[in-house]
Amino acid sequence: MPQKIAGDIFTAYRGRIAQFIRARVRLLEDAEDILQEVFYEYSRMESIARPVRRTAAWLYRVARNKIINHRNKKKETPLPEYYGEDDDAFVFADIADTLFGEAITPETENLRELIAREIEAALADLPEEQRAAFEFSEFQGMAVKDIAEKTGVPVNTALSRKHYAVKYLRGRLKELYADVMGE
Repeated sequence: MPQKIAGDIFTAYRGRIAQFIRARVRLLEDAEDILQEVFYEYSRMESIARPVRRTAAWLYRVARNKIINHRNKKKETPLPEYYGEDDDAFVFADIADTLFGEAITPETENLRELIAREIEAALADLPEEQRAAFEFSEFQGMAVKDIAEKTGVPVNTALSRKHYAVKYLRGRLKELYADVMGE
């Protein structure tokens, strides 16, 4: 029975996982090797009676880890350095790559839509003053001084409101990244 399930999972996710890997690995042969390793790991997990609960997230996480291992072995393109929980550079570089990268695949389109929905939801959750400061700054390109004048608050207050909005949005995007990557 696990072989049938693994085959169904392979059929359902092969294309998306392959595109995810190919966008991050230079050589097609290496990408195919990594894809094979990902599904081997999945079938191994299923065969030892440890079913994978969130299949898509688990597959993407394993693919990402295999890519990192591949890069470490091949010394292809160095990844951004990641020092721990306090350094969000890796997370946001990966999100920015997904949002603004040149790759246009069904996977990247789905991720872009997911990120856009999460940003909209996060903005809706912000207090009105913080949301306005963020939107004026980021969507309308207003300087903090102009935001302060428009909202009738001191410059430091406008700056603080934008800062707290950015901090909240970063936290939400980090949570989304962890959910998608299964971390």
